[in-house]
Amino acid sequence: MLVKALMPIAERLQRRFGWQRLPYPLGLATLVGLRERLRERNLYDTGVPAVTEPEPAVAREERLPDGTYNDRGEPGMGSIRAPFGRNGPALPDPEPLGAPHPREVSDALMVRRAFLPASHLNVLAAAWLQFEVHDWLSHAKEPSIGDWMLEEDMPLPKAIPVPDSAPTSFLSRETHWWDASQLYGAREPYMSDIQTGDGGILVDDALLIQIEEEAKTFNAPEASLWVGLALLQILFAREHNAIVGRLREVYPHWRTDRLYAKARLINSALMAKIHTVEWTPAIIGHPTTERAIKATWWGLLGANARRRHGRIGASEVLSGIPGSRTDHHGVPYALTEEFVTVYRLHPLMPDDYTFGPHTFNLRELALQPGRISQPRDRINEVGGVASALRALGTQPPGQIELFNYPETMRRWERIGGLPPIDLAAADIVRARETGVPRYTAFRQLLRMPVPTTFEELAGGDAKTAAAIRDLYGGDLDAVDAVVGLYAEPKPRGFAFSETAFRIFLLMASRRLQSDRFFTDAYTPETYTPVGLRWIEETTMGDVLRRHYPELAPAANPFKTWPASTGP
Repeated sequence: MLVKALMPIAERLQRRFGWQRLPYPLGLATLVGLRERLRERNLYDTGVPAVTEPEPAVAREERLPDGTYNDRGEPGMGSIRAPFGRNGPALPDPEPLGAPHPREVSDALMVRRAFLPASHLNVLAAAWLQFEVHDWLSHAKEPSIGDWMLEEDMPLPKAIPVPDSAPTSFLSRETHWWDASQLYGAREPYMSDIQTGDGGILVDDALLIQIEEEAKTFNAPEASLWVGLALLQILFAREHNAIVGRLREVYPHWRTDRLYAKARLINSALMAKIHTVEWTPAIIGHPTTERAIKATWWGLLGANARRRHGRIGASEVLSGIPGSRTDHHGVPYALTEEFVTVYRLHPLMPDDYTFGPHTFNLRELALQPGRISQPRDRINEVGGVASALRALGTQPPGQIELFNYPETMRRWERIGGLPPIDLAAADIVRARETGVPRYTAFRQLLRMPVPTTFEELAGGDAKTAAAIRDLYGGDLDAVDAVVGLYAEPKPRGFAFSETAFRIFLLMASRRLQSDRFFTDAYTPETYTPVGLRWIEETTMGDVLRRHYPELAPAANPFKTWPASTGP
């Protein structure tokens, strides 16, 4: 009830001052109140698919690969091909290729004139984002649905709509849960092919070879494999095997399938924790949000209190979400189309990378037509996994801005006989196709003030304002969401926009709070005491040093490492 009472106060404080200009306690209280209002007004039900198969016995304490039975009362919730949810009414564009044409948007506003670095971060932060997005966000597509033709020879597969859905919704290829499907897979034969028969999974080249095979599947996210993503696949495959080794020491009688499933559960929770308390504070580095985001996991009482005393009551505010009660806030859980849009952060990717004496273009580091093994070949060429991690840890990603989209990705080479595609244009099409509001409507949806001039939108940058105005014919309300998100001024320490942050504020906590394995089942009985300790006591730095002790990453491994990080 106290949190509910905060909502009107938070909105008044936000309108008058803004959370980022308030002292920490007031700023934090404002964010808590804003989040509660978002939960009340910005969750829309798009339906839950029916499940006819009975609940398997293992579903009580294991994640099922297809995402069913996480919610045992609504077993289809969050499963593969469950529709994306909504944070507001859908506004599908009847002609996603209409004016300004997405390729015009790309050419006029996305072209990287010169690389703009985000100097406080490193490229591992960009690679990590891709690693996690491959777990969560991919629209289902089928050849029979057809394509959007960005150019005469540039097809983009259409997303699959749910017939007669209201609001309009589209199917997800992946589960909506934080279940590490980007590593373990969600379909056969890949899931079985990477297992070693003793509870472990393949690592190094053997793992990458299986990923390369999976990349040949239609619409497979694995087709965008590059060195940075490959390194994280290897790193967390090794972490899985380390968890299996520890479980085997404590539970020598366990079957291999139980070892595998329990290690997957622990490893995926560890990834969720790293994303929450390390990656996110690096990306949104304002002092208030750093503490607020960490409180999502440990509560306002903090990590030390959690470790010493456990949870203090059921409150997510005091003791964090893990171990609290599952709460869908009255709407079946699903990741949302708006969440997909604010995670379109391709400007983080540089075009060129340095590995010792070598410099490579992104295209030379990625899985490409006729060079499907290129990521693993490059890792070996530059001295192995540790050397490659070290190189990416010391280089900055790009700023999330207009005029900073990687040129390599504006003509991205695709395998499977497909012609190159402009991913910047594809980002625009997908948001229009799936009914994500244009920028000013997006802000209104979140009860945020709407810019009244192009100069205000661009934070006073006259040249950027003129470029947007010219492209959109002076119609501020026509500006695409992605364009506005890149253009708007950012809070201090933020890599992305305040508008995007409002969606994160709502959905980042929902991803945890709706998931039984982070709430009601985040217990020693489900994870084992060993597993919970592993999650709570392990950091990203620990993972790096456990498997590559020659590395010496920064205190937050997603920030720039010291230049001398190992021999």
